[in-house]
Amino acid sequence: MTKVLETPRMILRHLEESDLGDLKEILQDPMAMTAYAHAFSDEECVDWLRRMMTRQQMDGISLWAAIDKASGDFLGHCGLTMQQVRESRRPEVGYLFKRRFWHHGYATEAASACLDYGLQILGMENVCSIIRDNNFRSQAVARRCGMQVEDMFVKQYMGHVMPHFLFVKHKA
Repeated sequence: MTKVLETPRMILRHLEESDLGDLKEILQDPMAMTAYAHAFSDEECVDWLRRMMTRQQMDGISLWAAIDKASGDFLGHCGLTMQQVRESRRPEVGYLFKRRFWHHGYATEAASACLDYGLQILGMENVCSIIRDNNFRSQAVARRCGMQVEDMFVKQYMGHVMPHFLFVKHKA
């Protein structure tokens, strides 16, 4: 286990191949994946996990497994990735948790820790979050973490036109 961060209730660690079953519980849940307009197939889940592991090796950051300290449960994933925003690559905080763990503050706690890590430890000037216009839960998490909307743009994904807000938090 390679620990990246610790919060009061969670350990964030590198994703491992053994996490695939837990990831499928999230990535194959149509409700959790509403922002993606589809639940992932088994193959898409494997590809997603491999991309995260590659990002960790190449960029030194990725989405990380969020593990409950008390129970050892895999709650979801949260972390930092480099994302294309218009003409530039920007660090983004992303988060997605198993639905049974929604409404417990885990996403806000993990995302806040990742923002602090990016801004204070890694020295990033700002960190963004790219959130669909209809993903109100994720927008609320971003706001609770002190992020503000700075832009709006449209992404094309799997034949869908998807307006997105660009939430940003700047280094203090």
